[in-house]
Amino acid sequence: MSYKKEKILCFDAHLDIAMNAMEWNRDQRWTVQQIRASEKGMTDKPDRGRNTVSFPALREGKVGLVVATQISRVVKPGSPIPGWYSQEQAWAQTQGQLQWYRTMEEAGEMKQITDAKSLEESLKLWEIPNEKSPICYVLSLEGADSIISMEHLLRAYNHGLRAVGPAHYGPGIYANGTDSSGRLNERGVELLKTMEKLNMILDATHLNDDAFWHALEIYNGPVWASHNNCRKFVNHNRQFSDEMINELIQHNAVIGVALDAWMMVPDWIRGESTPKARNVTLEIMADNIDHICQLAGDSLHAGVGSDLDGAFGTEQCPYDLDTIADIQKLPGLLKNRGYKSVDIENIMHGNFIRFLKEYFGGKQLLV
Repeated sequence: MSYKKEKILCFDAHLDIAMNAMEWNRDQRWTVQQIRASEKGMTDKPDRGRNTVSFPALREGKVGLVVATQISRVVKPGSPIPGWYSQEQAWAQTQGQLQWYRTMEEAGEMKQITDAKSLEESLKLWEIPNEKSPICYVLSLEGADSIISMEHLLRAYNHGLRAVGPAHYGPGIYANGTDSSGRLNERGVELLKTMEKLNMILDATHLNDDAFWHALEIYNGPVWASHNNCRKFVNHNRQFSDEMINELIQHNAVIGVALDAWMMVPDWIRGESTPKARNVTLEIMADNIDHICQLAGDSLHAGVGSDLDGAFGTEQCPYDLDTIADIQKLPGLLKNRGYKSVDIENIMHGNFIRFLKEYFGGKQLLV
């Protein structure tokens, strides 16, 4: 494994690492190839044998700092979206994911970032990384359905949770997400007020248009979008319109660009479309990054939020990416477009790190 100096540190703002470990039964300490081999012949999930993420692959790609998720939805019986029938079940699921992260910390594989001190320690570890460097992570919650009460949110904060996306797909307990409509409900407003008191990061990803504008209207705390692409290229409510991107820029947000093929090309048909047939490459990621930069007039608001192995694998991501280590192709693509070294570093890691330095430099509660 090579750790050449020309590799640029990458900060990936969205990886469902614990979900893969606990629900897909993937030992993230194995190589990607070992995980693929272990899943040969399995058909329970469409991405079996096609994973792209593991600790060795993250280290090979110098993806040393990440936003790692907890995720668990509440759904009604018969829902086409998988999930749990009660908030209590959903909470227990996220707590199992939390314990997996804790166990990986005990094994020396990961390190949690919760404050300015742990962020600086993590950056130091990745100045000269090696095969044992821990993957340093900020804990995020994708969809807030599992938060039973504001007391549970406080408990989660004390466990290191620093970012929350109120919604995921469809109707939610606090907010409605992708492929739905409607502003935040009363519980959603209470959630954001409590998050603001705790100085938590609001993740605008997955909020439907109504909820997006409502949330940014009332939330006075820090905002980012961990994994979102541009509606300019794929005209679907999962993507941000130019107006929404400009609003996020006004909030000093950073937007992580994702690698799910259906978010990269229009009219993608799950299970039928293929990355090669649709010419899905990392160039499209560069297109989305460039569009955000053009709207901003600088390189300070775009980043990486790959969402790799977010319930999809190589069957639904750029075909010039075999593992997450291939994210190191992105700097060259940006350079070919005229981006300077400082801009490339901003996009690969600098913007999210600056965001976190400013965030941790603010008021942090000791509760």
